[in-house]
Amino acid sequence: MINISKEEAAYILVDVNLTEANLSHSDQFKSELIALLNDKQRSIWLNMQHVSYVDSSFLGAMVAGLKHAIGMKRDVVLINLQKDIDDMLKLIRLDKVFKIYSTEEEAQQAIA
Repeated sequence: MINISKEEAAYILVDVNLTEANLSHSDQFKSELIALLNDKQRSIWLNMQHVSYVDSSFLGAMVAGLKHAIGMKRDVVLINLQKDIDDMLKLIRLDKVFKIYSTEEEAQQAIA
């Protein structure tokens, strides 16, 4: 479901390979994200370019992963969101919780 596409010193770029991120995937996603945070000890950047739908249970899994990361003094960053998902996150104010960037390059400039 999530695959490492790049490992950098400060972060790991992970592709979320779903088109519909929903209840049927949320538990597995949360487990994989937390295991990756525990194993790699770096921030995780989620490349969401393939995801066209996210439901509330999957959002909950994302927030749970972020909460775990914050406890480890790490971060979960969202990049390449489709417009509908970006708009939804702004509507429910999760853009105040997650760091969201249009591209990996934009995120790199923000942490530099």
